[in-house]
Amino acid sequence: MKLLKLVPDNTNLDFMRWRNIALILSIIVTAASIALVSTRGLNWGVDFVGGQSVRVTFSQPPNLDQLRSRVNGLGLGDASLQEFGSPNVISIRMPLPAGGETAATRAASQVRAAITQIHPDARFDAVETVSGKVSQELLRSGALAIGLAMLGIAIYIWIRFEWQFGVGALVTLFHDVWMTMGFFSLSQLEFNLNVVAAILTIVGYSLNDTVVIYDRIRENLRKYRKMEIVPLLNLSLNETLSRTMVTSLSILLALLALLLIGPDVIFGLTIAIFIGIFVGTYSSIYISSPILVWLRVTTASFLPKDPVSRAERGPRNEGYDGAQV
Repeated sequence: MKLLKLVPDNTNLDFMRWRNIALILSIIVTAASIALVSTRGLNWGVDFVGGQSVRVTFSQPPNLDQLRSRVNGLGLGDASLQEFGSPNVISIRMPLPAGGETAATRAASQVRAAITQIHPDARFDAVETVSGKVSQELLRSGALAIGLAMLGIAIYIWIRFEWQFGVGALVTLFHDVWMTMGFFSLSQLEFNLNVVAAILTIVGYSLNDTVVIYDRIRENLRKYRKMEIVPLLNLSLNETLSRTMVTSLSILLALLALLLIGPDVIFGLTIAIFIGIFVGTYSSIYISSPILVWLRVTTASFLPKDPVSRAERGPRNEGYDGAQV
């Protein structure tokens, strides 16, 4: 019985043919992502901005204006209402009331009572309260975790391979992280600690895929000393394509199932990893590898320098043990 192969053994795709087009596309989308995050911002969750979050599930999609007026009428501050994965699920965010935990519990009870009066069948799924000080610490810690992870990975690649590979890995990770954040800025999905965990997962996956390809490139650099760098990169990508496709597709199928039938509480985590795996697979082929061409890596870049030949050293006097006359 023959085994099923997603990628035939004789596959020879010319990936590097499209490297310049892929570069332009990546620059445009990455710049747009940075601009979106800078201008439109992210829909920060309670984890990062502090306050209260109440998630309510209704039997029918509610009238958001009526619901907002009802909650604002309680005098607890301006409430922000947003659909949470489904028109029937609404996330209500409010400023943190003065008075500590007791006041926060009382405010949540008031919101519950006000909504139950007009929607008796409403189900309250979660109530979260985070202080402003804690949220600022979480934001700093999350940004620091992502930054240190990317820096550590770049140093690891630099030590294991060469500095050109370290630069390629860092640019690839930068590309993947900003693509994911740009998607969250565009969609205005809630950006919370689950998404930070997803970004760290994306960084780890992108590193894994990049290291596999870089390892094959390094092996082929030693094996094919006379081959040009572009054909060598194509050869390396085709040799690792089967592993890349099997790994990415299996993960994407599992994530797709979670997106379709998984719980709403992990929707942000799931969609972030889904986007990150898709972008990470693309960047492993069209960012991490072509950047070696742009950094002028060749098959002779890492060879030890040959000793200077006798002819280049000039004539020697045999009687003076190699000293020049």
